[in-house]
Amino acid sequence: MFGLDPIMIAIVALSAVATAAIAYGLLYSQIETEKKTASRIGRVKAAETDMTKVKAARDRVQEISKRRKSVQDSLKDLEKKQQERTKKAKQLSLKARLTQAGISISEVQFYMMSAAFALVIAGMSFLAGIPLLAVAGLAFVAGIGLPRWIVGFLISRRQKQFLEEFPNSLDVMVRSIRSGLPLNDAVRLIASDGQEPVKTEFRRIIESQQVGMSIPEACTRMQQTMNLPEVKFFGIVIAIQSQAGGNLSEALGNLARVLRDRKKMKAKVQALSMEAKASAAIIGALPFIVALLVYLTSPDYIMVLFTDPRGHLILGVSAVWMSIGLLVMRNMINFDI
Repeated sequence: MFGLDPIMIAIVALSAVATAAIAYGLLYSQIETEKKTASRIGRVKAAETDMTKVKAARDRVQEISKRRKSVQDSLKDLEKKQQERTKKAKQLSLKARLTQAGISISEVQFYMMSAAFALVIAGMSFLAGIPLLAVAGLAFVAGIGLPRWIVGFLISRRQKQFLEEFPNSLDVMVRSIRSGLPLNDAVRLIASDGQEPVKTEFRRIIESQQVGMSIPEACTRMQQTMNLPEVKFFGIVIAIQSQAGGNLSEALGNLARVLRDRKKMKAKVQALSMEAKASAAIIGALPFIVALLVYLTSPDYIMVLFTDPRGHLILGVSAVWMSIGLLVMRNMINFDI
């Protein structure tokens, strides 16, 4: 066998390279034209894609702007309605206050019970030998002041119970909505299986629906029987969701978290102000304690205040100034969250 000649191999290789160079030289302009064409087509396609993206982004921004404007308009309307309700809430009738307190009696029954209590206190005071002016004052307090104070106390206690259970009820609603239940069924679930007084308030929402009200209107109306900022937040969330749409379960979950944070903040403020409240209680009780100790040690010395007209004047002025001081201290140590 004969070996390959290196010279022949070199000549063949040079011939191939020369042929490729000649072909490239002849086809260079066509290749460059095709490259430019492909590059131009790619830029056009990229521009079309960019225009599509820009248009989609513009549409998305416009949609977000419309939704934001819708939410702002809804908030303005709700704020106006809320201001009107606040004005009306400041002039609550006795019937509305009894409803907020959860007392199922009529106004006539309340007035009759107040009058009977005033008569009993007046009769007992008269039999005890108290002066007629003091008897009239005690009867007024027993018939007018004390029953209304009791109603206010019951309203406050019921509101505290509502705030204790309301975030838990919202969590139940969130889980119900995430599992696929509509808002109506979630409200019915709280109205049937919730804890008092949340159960009663949600039952009123269901009853309002049965007479033709929508869910947002019924939730907003709940503030008439449970006048709390937290209830206002709940009504606003439901109203905005019904008008502008959105993830209701997420909104209610955020609301429940906000309510718990408000509760923690209230507890923290109360803990920080307990020292001031204790000081105010000691200062308020000190005159009565001193008067009792003086009476126990020297009764003749202090009885002049109760027997002499000048003592009565001193006691009256002291009571007024003491009340003013207690009110000032109360306003200084009470904070709204």
